[in-house]
Amino acid sequence: MGIISRAYEAISEASAKAGSLGFVAIGAGIAILTAGLSSLGESWIACHAIDAMSRNPEQKGKLQSTMILAIALDESCGIYALIVAILIIFILGGKIA
Repeated sequence: MGIISRAYEAISEASAKAGSLGFVAIGAGIAILTAGLSSLGESWIACHAIDAMSRNPEQKGKLQSTMILAIALDESCGIYALIVAILIIFILGGKIA
């Protein structure tokens, strides 16, 4: 936790010195971009799983369970990115304003 807390303090001090919410907005935008890319990954996983199921219908059950697991893992990355964006806005943004 030492590295994370030091990075948090450095970002907080830099944002406070800037005197604006610009850095906070950029950080939140990057986090939301990560969530958007996660949704593209989910569609890519589903597309290729359906393609594999159409080519090999005997393996449908195995492919479907693997696809569901992969989409769940990918969705968790998007949820974490959303949580990070919310924390950036409300915690760092609250220290500036």
